[in-house]
Amino acid sequence: MPVDFETVRQLALALPGVEEGTSYGTPGFRVRGKFFFRLREDGETLALKIDFDTREVLMTAKPETFYITDHYRGYPSVLVRLATVDPGELREVLEESWRQIAPKRLAASLGGQRGGRGVKGAGSWPTS
Repeated sequence: MPVDFETVRQLALALPGVEEGTSYGTPGFRVRGKFFFRLREDGETLALKIDFDTREVLMTAKPETFYITDHYRGYPSVLVRLATVDPGELREVLEESWRQIAPKRLAASLGGQRGGRGVKGAGSWPTS
């Protein structure tokens, strides 16, 4: 079941410190002023800030959902196809990205560990 942008928006705004605005003329989100993610011009893909290790894990596990173009190769970002991402999986990936961006005190307000999920927590993401 595809995820629509309103669902993405609700998931993002449920995280502390997330601000909605625009980025490159499309809806975008920041955490205390730092880039979090944006909807790409096609209206069907997110450009999400995430560390390189987590990006590799995601792209290897679900290449039909998580990918990059040449433009994003050198940036800590991954592209997410809304048509194929599972809502629960999207929630996890958004939260992981948020933890990597949020200031320590803000991240602590959500509980759990800050960052590092990339390789260690990869087992919780589907590998099919």
